[in-house]
Amino acid sequence: MREKRKEPFLGYFSVNENRFGWLTIKKKLKTILPTLKEKKRYLAFEIVSDSQIKDLNAISEQIMAKTLELIGQLGVAKAGIQVIKDTWNPEKQRGILRVSNKHVDEIRSALALIKQIDNKDVIVKSIGVSGILNKAKQKYLIWGVK
Repeated sequence: MREKRKEPFLGYFSVNENRFGWLTIKKKLKTILPTLKEKKRYLAFEIVSDSQIKDLNAISEQIMAKTLELIGQLGVAKAGIQVIKDTWNPEKQRGILRVSNKHVDEIRSALALIKQIDNKDVIVKSIGVSGILNKAKQKYLIWGVK
């Protein structure tokens, strides 16, 4: 039997032997520079309706449907929309979306187009935008700034 030998480390490459005895070279991935990372904004929204809407999935489906209708699939992919589940407050009917910084205005206009959720008439208002999630939670969800 062969002895297992340590993988030699050559800079960003490591060389090891696979089960067939062939040498393979693995390259370590570099981390992305902060200037190349996608910049995001946190968009706080409020739903105004006669009755409370507790189903966050229905809300996120309607947001995605109206956004698809307005800016298309490529726009939705570039916008990188995510409904943050921890932030939904069913008593105040408020929540937070994560969006790319270049597409905030388009998402605001898509929110304004939403007229019904679960066959209930609603108005979706954009409350504000923040660059940090904790600040958005404090300013728009906890303190309830209007």
